[in-house]
Amino acid sequence: GTQEPHFENRYVRKDGSTVHIMWSARWSPEAGVRVAVARDVTERKRAESMQAALYAVSEAAHTAEDLLALFRRVHQIVGGLLPAVNFFVALYDKAADELSFPYYVDAQHEAPAPRPLDSGTLSAEVIRSGQAMLLRADTALNLPPRVKLDVGRNSLDWLGVPLQTQQGPIGVLVVQSYTGDVRYTERDLELLQFVSTQVATAIERKQMDARLRHIARHDPLTDLPNRTLLHECIQAALRHARDEHRRMALLYVDLDMFKEVNDRFGHSAGDLLLQETAVRLRRSVAQAGMVGRIGGDEFLVLLDSDCPVEQTLAIAESLRSHLSEPFTLAGDAVTVSPSIGIALYPAHGDHYQQLIRCADEAMYAAKTSGGNRVRLADGPVAPD
Repeated sequence: GTQEPHFENRYVRKDGSTVHIMWSARWSPEAGVRVAVARDVTERKRAESMQAALYAVSEAAHTAEDLLALFRRVHQIVGGLLPAVNFFVALYDKAADELSFPYYVDAQHEAPAPRPLDSGTLSAEVIRSGQAMLLRADTALNLPPRVKLDVGRNSLDWLGVPLQTQQGPIGVLVVQSYTGDVRYTERDLELLQFVSTQVATAIERKQMDARLRHIARHDPLTDLPNRTLLHECIQAALRHARDEHRRMALLYVDLDMFKEVNDRFGHSAGDLLLQETAVRLRRSVAQAGMVGRIGGDEFLVLLDSDCPVEQTLAIAESLRSHLSEPFTLAGDAVTVSPSIGIALYPAHGDHYQQLIRCADEAMYAAKTSGGNRVRLADGPVAPD
């Protein structure tokens, strides 16, 4: 009921492609007809969509909480440019020579397991060559025999573009189709390539942020939680223990004769000893809690699995036994032993600093008693 001299709409061509038309129309009452001029504005719409996609990726790089949130947003953005029901991101870790699939949405398959770059898959081939790849049903047979899909049966169409950075490809963006309803073209390849550089920059930014956060909260030598992160985790575990009326324990671990190892074999051997100690502690504690390094040759173990006193003592004794086994340092067998002090909640305190102090005092008592032993903090211990 209103006059609209200018408007736009979309049409579908016989080949399935979409065309955007801008109309300028006027009703001629004298002639009793509508006179209109149509202009194909598909390229303008395409350029606007691509520019909007770039802005959206840039915004996502700043607002997404983590890489997974970024990948979800990128999936939405790509889906606004071309059909992307089946979409995944593969990332390549050059140092580990590992290709992983941190984001994988597919109607047919689950995400494949990580694999080396020489696995001979399409994703690996895109990263290796640094070139985009568009495979349709009539071209897939021309691939080298060693190249195959990352997982499952052949898709009808497969389109992958490398995530290029100044250091080379760090991964690949992939869309694929299993039905004839969705077929990819060279234009789709151009669209995906257009956003891929911005996506690669966003991924690099998120990876750098994650690395910086990790460095700030982990010990650089052993990669264990540092004092700051450890204290936060202990406080959280203590709150949970209070709310759930559960027990928890802190084990303060100090290596006997660590200084002698440093003096005799050098600081590099001492660093290696600390790294191997961290590995053994982490392996021994497993799912029962967490391990952190608080400085020098001192470690703190948090057991928050509601262990009875007897089980806590058994875990501590197991740690003592494992750490007393010989270490191989630069070809030499070196034997050290730990002194371990234990503080329990609620028996020895209800504040994390109080528990740490009690465990530290118990460790010192074990060390002054000759070392290579486990000592429970002084004070009453409530029966289980």
